[in-house]
Amino acid sequence: MDQRISFVTLAVRDLAVTRRFYVDGLGWDAAVDEVGEVIMIQVGEHLVLSLWSEDHFEAEIGAISRGTGVPPLTLAHNVASKEGVDRVLETARTIGADPVVEAVEREWGGYTGYFADPDGFRWEIAYNPGEIGRLVLP
Repeated sequence: MDQRISFVTLAVRDLAVTRRFYVDGLGWDAAVDEVGEVIMIQVGEHLVLSLWSEDHFEAEIGAISRGTGVPPLTLAHNVASKEGVDRVLETARTIGADPVVEAVEREWGGYTGYFADPDGFRWEIAYNPGEIGRLVLP
């Protein structure tokens, strides 16, 4: 098996709200947009973010574990500067992301903050001055 990820799939409660957030709010282009079922957005050269309505997700995968708290994963979007982090967090705030956690200097040398999409999935917006940070920038 090749060492790569092709799709990241998130089950979402309300696909219309999710579309307004990602497509209308963040300005991302949908490669696939099946109303009521799924939105697929190419987020890398060989990587797709699949936003799948919960009922369609459960029909194929099985029951979703539900509870309180933050989903136990983060999605990260790295940028080339601290100012870039602040700009993305401001955009998230403008389109209604809640919460938006202000960026801070991290002990490992980076600068990161977070926002939540309409389903509570946390996006880390990061400036990572190290080699691994440069690896993921276009």
